[in-house]
Amino acid sequence: MYIEYQKKLINAMINTKLLNYKDSIVTKDYEILIETLVSVFQKAKINHKQIFFIGNGGSAGIAEHMTTDFMKNGRIHARSMFSSTVLTCLGNDYRYEEIFSKQLELLAEKEDILVAISSSGNSANIINAIKTMKKKNGIIITFTGFRDDNSVKQLGDYNIYVPIEEYGIVETTHQAILQHIIDELKN
Repeated sequence: MYIEYQKKLINAMINTKLLNYKDSIVTKDYEILIETLVSVFQKAKINHKQIFFIGNGGSAGIAEHMTTDFMKNGRIHARSMFSSTVLTCLGNDYRYEEIFSKQLELLAEKEDILVAISSSGNSANIINAIKTMKKKNGIIITFTGFRDDNSVKQLGDYNIYVPIEEYGIVETTHQAILQHIIDELKN
């Protein structure tokens, strides 16, 4: 029983895809996935760009963790989007679907990076944030799972897709990939 979970997790990692529609890249090659994303973050670091991580639930936990790691270990300008005061203010004054997009309207600049983490890929607040970041001419990196036709996966510049419909497996894969990227940036 426990071995089956491990096999599912390994299979999810092996079958995770990087999709970059602009450059016509679709690959399951993990090395290309990591090299591509490390390069994007290194360029942001050199150019003093900001990184915004967003997500809901477990994905919000990953986003907060990565904000800290990218700032502390990667020495990149990572900004938290999860202040309880800001979230409740924006949720109250606008609506929950705007809690990230309103922050990006105020803080994001051209070529900043939005890392949108959404297991289902269909959260309205994530989709709205991506649309706002596009208007700002930012770079969008998505981490999704579940259905192949999820909305978020279609919107990013770089899309990491885990083809399984299990939250734990999808979130663990997202966390592992992001942790690998920060470990590479540290080196």
